[in-house]
Amino acid sequence: MLSLATQTILIIAILTISVAVVCYLGFRILRASRDLGTDADRATYETLHRVSQAAPHFTAGLQAEGASRAARHLRDVLGCEGLAITSTTAVLALDGPLADSGGPGSAELEHHAAQAVRAARTQVVRGGGVDGVYAPILVRGNAVGTVVALAPRANAGLVRATSEVAAWVAAQLGLAELDESRALLMEAEVRALRAQISPHFIYNSLNAIASFINTDPQRARTLVVEFADFTRYSFRRHGDFTTLAEELQAIDRYLLLEKARFGDRIRVSLSIAPEVLSTVIPFLSLQPLVENAVRHGLEGKAGGGLIGITASDAGAFAEITVEDDGLGIDPKALRAVLAGTADGVHVGLRNVDVRLRQLYGDGQGLVVDTAPGAGTLITLRIPKFQPGYDAGPPA
Repeated sequence: MLSLATQTILIIAILTISVAVVCYLGFRILRASRDLGTDADRATYETLHRVSQAAPHFTAGLQAEGASRAARHLRDVLGCEGLAITSTTAVLALDGPLADSGGPGSAELEHHAAQAVRAARTQVVRGGGVDGVYAPILVRGNAVGTVVALAPRANAGLVRATSEVAAWVAAQLGLAELDESRALLMEAEVRALRAQISPHFIYNSLNAIASFINTDPQRARTLVVEFADFTRYSFRRHGDFTTLAEELQAIDRYLLLEKARFGDRIRVSLSIAPEVLSTVIPFLSLQPLVENAVRHGLEGKAGGGLIGITASDAGAFAEITVEDDGLGIDPKALRAVLAGTADGVHVGLRNVDVRLRQLYGDGQGLVVDTAPGAGTLITLRIPKFQPGYDAGPPA
């Protein structure tokens, strides 16, 4: 049997250990509470998390598949028992017990949604034990659909929250339209560059080829093949991107055809770092710069001149330059060209500059150093790593 002293020591030890455990657990709980923040902080985080999960489903616009995937997340944000997303004419998505059964049917939802669309303001429909909050989705002032929250009783908080969610959906759809417009604009700019190539260059190239048919048939045949390969590349239908290697190959064919016209008046210097040849670049982003050097830099210069093309590794970028020692450009006229206020001259420069800025940001447009009689140096920097940009199959 333990002595009284021993029992006392054991009791004190047990109490000490118990206090330590309680303090440790209290410390951990307090720390966890601090990490998670207040209840308001946690609610804010949960809301942001839910809307971030819903956002990608609107990148293709207001479509049934995307709306169905987003509906669950938006219902969680509103905390309602049913949620529907409609277009102007049909129900696109239903989620929650009141949406699946016990709530209004599709025909009733479509009827009340159409009224909210026409009114372009949030409406509350009560009755049958289920209230519906119909908030229009307004994109640039036009209602394109509705977000519908269903609840046994719709209070003022739910009405306001549903309107805010509809405004958020409208913002996502507006971004999707901007992305689509941007893609269409880029496609139009590529078509403009192709149109720029076709009339002037094709006419002169065919004339040059014709001039060799009798005097040098072999060279004429070679030029026909180069002409066919260049035009096939320039007018290909797939992809907005290519590799630096492919674009340089097309430029080589272009210059061979121009040399058939100008002979030794055009000289070319190349300095290309092998490690940047696989860099993905916008389709027809270099060839128009070289064509600009020929047409506006050297064609009108007595004795012609030199075109230098370089491509080097600059860390996260491939730095590419196109330089000529031709006539140069007046800086004031150049500013007008890049601003889009000068018609018909140096169109290629403007289109390439706009496309680069759209793709990589305003700081990544063309850098042009020029002056009358001093030639022109054009520099562009292309990110070497561009997730989501695919050069597509070889031309």
